[in-house]
Amino acid sequence: MKAVRIEHYGNKDVMELAEVEQPNPGPGQVLVKVKAAAVNPVDWKIRDGLGEMFGMKLPLILGCEVAGTVESPSRTGVNDLAAGDEVYGYLSAHSGGYAEYVAAPANEFVRKPKQIDFNTAASIPVGALTAWQGIFDHGKLANGQRILITGASGAVGSMAVQLAKNKGSHVIGLASGKNEEFVRTLGADEFIDYKKAKFEDQVSDLDVVFDTVGGETQLRVFQTLKRGGILVSTVSLPPAEKAKEFGVTGAMVQMMPNRDQLAEINRLVETEKLKVRVATVLPLAEVKKALQLSASGHAGGKIILRP
Repeated sequence: MKAVRIEHYGNKDVMELAEVEQPNPGPGQVLVKVKAAAVNPVDWKIRDGLGEMFGMKLPLILGCEVAGTVESPSRTGVNDLAAGDEVYGYLSAHSGGYAEYVAAPANEFVRKPKQIDFNTAASIPVGALTAWQGIFDHGKLANGQRILITGASGAVGSMAVQLAKNKGSHVIGLASGKNEEFVRTLGADEFIDYKKAKFEDQVSDLDVVFDTVGGETQLRVFQTLKRGGILVSTVSLPPAEKAKEFGVTGAMVQMMPNRDQLAEINRLVETEKLKVRVATVLPLAEVKKALQLSASGHAGGKIILRP
């Protein structure tokens, strides 16, 4: 089968579209024929050397977010998924998705709703699980609370807007003005164009801030929280001394695979309460272009590779 393989860490030139052996599913695993693989920043960060920190073994196949069809169920009696089922999921091993086939634990997948295509399905797990764990597990967001989401038009931020709105929270989205219509269609009650206004002068007394931007923006959002509020970041752990100064809790979310949460997310997709924006679809052979676009930070939505 064809797959994007790296034999050592480095820049885009270390990636090659190679012919490799098709994986055999092990105990508790299923073999999935990949129809779409989503590109995530962690993919090019692994390529650049993060994989070594993760303890990943070379050579490896990039890609952690896929959608496809089950070719064969597990040999050890995992009966939840059958051959022919259309599924999507997040690969906890962080790799293997940029290929024609992937073997992974059956519990990392859920069935794809019929009303969405494979490109859309592959775009869901990472953003939705990161947002879910950030605003609910760490942020303790509840019905009626007020939340500010920075980077509200991004892959994670846009999921957070929808999940928070479905929870019954008052949602304030922070993004570029060109994305205002998109963020409002997701359910944001208020929108702030960070290029035109100082958001800390616009909002205050917030219960939760979900930060997907980091840097100076993260430091400024402390001013918008009420005492006892919670700041959760996907980028870096908020400074403890700053949190103490403002009387808030700081946390950082590092997404973990969770099939129960993914199943809840899937139910929202089925009832059309959760949607994703796919911006670019490329063949697997154009992986260098795809990762370069991801690293630019200007993708405008999810990037999909099609084997």
